[in-house]
Amino acid sequence: MSKTLVQPIGQKRLTNVAVVRLKKHGSRFEIACYKNKVLSWRSGVEKDLDEVLQSQTVYTNVSKGVLAKSKDLIAAFGTDDQSKICLEILEKGELQVAGKERESQLLSQFRDIATIVMQKTINPETQRPYTISMIERLMHEIHFAVDPHNSSKKQALEVIRELQKHFPIKRSPMRIRVIIPEKNFSPLLEKFEEWNTNVVSKDKSADHLSIVCEMEPGFFRDCDALVRNLQGRVEILAVSVHVEGDTHVGQYEDFEGFSTSSTNEIDSARELGEKLEKNSISKESSNVPEQVKQNRSEGVLILRDLRRGCSPIA
Repeated sequence: MSKTLVQPIGQKRLTNVAVVRLKKHGSRFEIACYKNKVLSWRSGVEKDLDEVLQSQTVYTNVSKGVLAKSKDLIAAFGTDDQSKICLEILEKGELQVAGKERESQLLSQFRDIATIVMQKTINPETQRPYTISMIERLMHEIHFAVDPHNSSKKQALEVIRELQKHFPIKRSPMRIRVIIPEKNFSPLLEKFEEWNTNVVSKDKSADHLSIVCEMEPGFFRDCDALVRNLQGRVEILAVSVHVEGDTHVGQYEDFEGFSTSSTNEIDSARELGEKLEKNSISKESSNVPEQVKQNRSEGVLILRDLRRGCSPIA
């Protein structure tokens, strides 16, 4: 008896796709998209819908190729227009990502957050930025978890506030230039003292003052609003100001232990050098009598050859 291959009707199997899923009115709807194109569409980089969607078809299960019924689409979306429904699912749906791909994305965003934290912070003792590896270690110590739905910059600011509670770290100051009429400078000076602002230089031209200063980034908006009210303007010279160079973990952990260990290493190295010098001197002194004996024996052989009338051995 011959067996025939029976394939279900209404199935359209797709592989190697990114699935965007949306649950609405108790039903699940999915669309098949190209990988790495969904995020480009949502960020506005990709404009062509055909470059994003594998097909403008709505499924209830993409992996099995089960198409959505028209009555379910009308009940959930109020229309059975596949193109409009695909756009809504693409904008509001949840992108299904594989485990390894999700892990890679979270690790990449974790490093982006650590980079932003490094650029915006300094060690208050050395006025230098921490290294990336140190920032990542501190983030692990406070048990920071990446939220893929929030931007890296927003999470970096939250990380900085959390790190300030446990470790010696602060926001790096920003350098600005304030140009303001001289008669309106006194209220601004009071605010500078209140904000603990460091004035780098102050120049005068005609009836205006040009002040270069460094201040905490959190006070910039207040400063800008105040200067505008005082008929002046603010120019940003540097977003982050710090001394060039890197720090190490020992600068904020245990200074005494580090210093004692280093002195012990220096003493042991010094003792080892003295021993080596003594050994070399003793070897040289021990070789001296052997050389004398060898010279004496060579002199005796030369005298003997001369008495025999032979030429001495070279």
